[in-house]
Amino acid sequence: MTTTWIVLGVIVLLVLFAISSYNRLIRLNVTVDEAFSQIEVQLKRRSDLIPNLVETVKGYAAHEKTALESVVAARAKATTASGVADVAAADGAMTQALRGLLAVSEAYPDLKASTNFLALQEELSTTENKVSFARQFYNDTVRSLNQTVKTFPSSLFAGAAKVGAREFYVVDDPANRQAPNVKF
Repeated sequence: MTTTWIVLGVIVLLVLFAISSYNRLIRLNVTVDEAFSQIEVQLKRRSDLIPNLVETVKGYAAHEKTALESVVAARAKATTASGVADVAAADGAMTQALRGLLAVSEAYPDLKASTNFLALQEELSTTENKVSFARQFYNDTVRSLNQTVKTFPSSLFAGAAKVGAREFYVVDDPANRQAPNVKF
């Protein structure tokens, strides 16, 4: 009789362990989805600032057509990107385009003194910091998920939970990993 209780106790512990491991995988997967969503929210916020920034610069530097067009094109690409790799590539292109636009603004003292431009610049700088934080949080959660999915005994339950390793958010150009310099 004692052996039966021991076997039953071991089975109950194994079932509880399996449920705990399964639930941990599900929670980590949801956290990764949430973290990626936060990146998209911040990129959308940045994208929403672009038309105002372009219009402000256009008023002072209308003949700087190339810089303005590259920002508009990068924004269009960013709004249609999907998936981690595509969003990261569009994010990098947008950062490069913004660097170009902000570099153009250096040549226009009236633009640099514009209160509207200064407010947009500050908002963009704040948003870039939030994007950077969201990227880091996403990659931290992906690391946790990937470690859990690839290590024993959690790897036994990953298939049942339909959870697999996820890709990191990587910006192709190392120069893109920094927020644009928006000092004036």
